[in-house]
Amino acid sequence: MIRINLLPFRAARQKENIRRQVSIFLLSLACLLIILFYYNWSLGHKIDDVNAQIKQTKTELDKFDKIIKEIESIKKKLSNLKKKMTVMQTLEANRFEPTRLMDTLTQVIVPKRMWFTSLHSKDNGVRITGIALDNKTVADFMVRLEKSGLFSDVNLNTLKQHKMDKSNFKSFQISCVKKPPVKTKTK
Repeated sequence: MIRINLLPFRAARQKENIRRQVSIFLLSLACLLIILFYYNWSLGHKIDDVNAQIKQTKTELDKFDKIIKEIESIKKKLSNLKKKMTVMQTLEANRFEPTRLMDTLTQVIVPKRMWFTSLHSKDNGVRITGIALDNKTVADFMVRLEKSGLFSDVNLNTLKQHKMDKSNFKSFQISCVKKPPVKTKTK
């Protein structure tokens, strides 16, 4: 039999396998490094984009904060104006109330039989103090007050004998409650 020495061929083949494995390893390492570099680079771009969006959002927030502050100041001014308008409407509604009160009292007074000494009006309460010739005059006055439609709960607080210049008069004090005015609808 013929024997062929294949040792140098096997050694060369083995060296070739080792070279191939080293080159595959180095090529895989280079590919891995390239992939890692690309991944790092794309993450850096994403971070830059997110930072840019954060910066843009902060500038928009600052702009909106200014707008919100302006809106708040406008709301405060508007609420102040509404308060002022309600005060003005209340004043306008109550403008003729004292005149109406005095007019009603002059209409319900018993002429030449009584007179007022004082009149106090606070909120809805009215206190009338006066002098009359007799008890019937005071009673007639109280009935007229109730029928006037402006007053309710007419009460006689005091009725005293009052002597003035050798004449006997009746000093009285009446308390009553003003009814709220009837609002008429206007077109």
